[in-house]
Amino acid sequence: MTQTADDRITARQFHDSDGVEDWRFILRTVQTLFRTGSFTAGVELVDAIGELAEAANHHPDVDLRYGTVTVRLTSHDVGGVSERDVALARQISAAARELDLVADPTAVQDLEIAVDTLVGTAVQPFWRAVLGFDEGAPELPAPELRDPSGRAPAFWFQQMDAPREQRNRIHVDVTVPHDVAEARVTAAIAAGGHLVSDRRAPAFWVLADAEGNEACVCTWQARD
Repeated sequence: MTQTADDRITARQFHDSDGVEDWRFILRTVQTLFRTGSFTAGVELVDAIGELAEAANHHPDVDLRYGTVTVRLTSHDVGGVSERDVALARQISAAARELDLVADPTAVQDLEIAVDTLVGTAVQPFWRAVLGFDEGAPELPAPELRDPSGRAPAFWFQQMDAPREQRNRIHVDVTVPHDVAEARVTAAIAAGGHLVSDRRAPAFWVLADAEGNEACVCTWQARD
């Protein structure tokens, strides 16, 4: 059966599902991190995930490091998260429990670089060439470039009506689990930053360092 955008579920629908407590909705994915304690234990978990993924014909991105395994689920054919991700997330969590591994979903995040532009997508070819990136999905709300290897942060282009001379033209978006966002904001302020705006919180908080360079701490909340 062909999947469509109608099969996509929202962050709220995902988090309201049973058995997904180990996972957090981050942008168009759901992610978690398992503390393995050793490389060998991580390999065992990755092997189990591989078997589950093949059986489901649904394949996550898996990052194996010494002491951790990070898993990212998304349904590319619907441009976001679907019930297939809910089902596989539950199965992966069960496999981790069988190996006595603990999930730490508050440790996941996604990083994006946002470029302010007055000329729409006219600057996009330059950034695509200099970065060696591919264009993102056309249905995204803003133009985006992505690393074909899936490792580097995405670049996206924010349409501006007028230049904002009081800030740089590029800022960082850090998307974190909804239940750690306020702590991240507090930590950034304590480290010498300041709050520029919380008008759109909890969707995002705008922060800046001592010289005015901006970063946004973002969550899935308050976006429906």
